[in-house]
Amino acid sequence: MRAGKLNKRITLQRKGQQQDPNSGATIDTWLDVSTVWAGIEYLSVREFIAARSGQVEISARITIRYRTGIGATMRAVRGDQIFNIHGVLPDNGSGREYLTLPVSEGANDG
Repeated sequence: MRAGKLNKRITLQRKGQQQDPNSGATIDTWLDVSTVWAGIEYLSVREFIAARSGQVEISARITIRYRTGIGATMRAVRGDQIFNIHGVLPDNGSGREYLTLPVSEGANDG
């Protein structure tokens, strides 16, 4: 994949806990892990139907440069779009150049 295709900024987030500044209670929230350049490719109709046959509503795939620590319990955010990550697939070559993240759109509780 050419680096020019990674032309969108996304923020990778993980589920975590923070202390509420007003009440002092511990609350579940999404914590930023990193902001990276990414390519976002929405699935074609055929790919979307095939993905739905597995009962997973994969609607797009996000490609980022390889990095460790990315998992299916995380999500990606771009502006007001939230993408739930369903897997992490290394590239076919070295396995250490790019990662492909099959995602579905929409907020969830993690």
